Amino acid sequence: RWAVEATIADFFRQFLYFRLAPPGNPAEYMISTDYENLFVVPGSPELMELQPKLENRFKLYKLREAIQELDDQFDAIYIDTPPAWNFYTLSALIAAEGCLIPFDCDDFSRRALYNLVENVEETRADHNRDLFVEGIIVNQYQARANLPARVVQELKNEGLPVLNSRLSASIKMRESHEQSKPLTHLFPNHKLTQEYVALFNELEAGQAMPVAEAAARRGATA
Repeated sequence: RWAVEATIADFFRQFLYFRLAPPGNPAEYMISTDYENLFVVPGSPELMELQPKLENRFKLYKLREAIQELDDQFDAIYIDTPPAWNFYTLSALIAAEGCLIPFDCDDFSRRALYNLVENVEETRADHNRDLFVEGIIVNQYQARANLPARVVQELKNEGLPVLNSRLSASIKMRESHEQSKPLTHLFPNHKLTQEYVALFNELEAGQAMPVAEAAARRGATA
């Protein structure tokens, strides 16, 4: 594990108080890892406490400003958002060029997916004209079960940008989290690792769909 001196909560906290000096360099909140060219900004449980204060001060664009400042220093920047629609999710979509949507192949996730696509389209219209849905990732997939295959095919028939790669359910992912090591290093030959590699290759090949088109296709088949 890595020593954590600053977190994303420290980054956001600086915007809650009046200060004469400009905000700190976003790079100050990053930590290096044991893996070449991989840097992270750690999360923090303090984000929940900060959220209403940031909302009241309308600090939605601060993450985008930070990403823009870091953009020429990295090949890619990934933002891991909370599993709920809140200030941080909206801030991330305002800052991002594209978004990936995980989908767990059940009816509850399907309803949430439709709502999320609509929220992303609203964000594009109001805050970030360049935002696009890079793809819907089928997660926790059970190849031998009928329901997941049927639901995924129905989403495809509706015109939603479901990626071809599938991610299986595996305890190896939890073990990877527990040891703070990427799957590609901890279990390089495991099936789930190879599925992630296939997903990366598919994304590199380019399957992106504009948010408005994804929302329109959904509406056309509703």
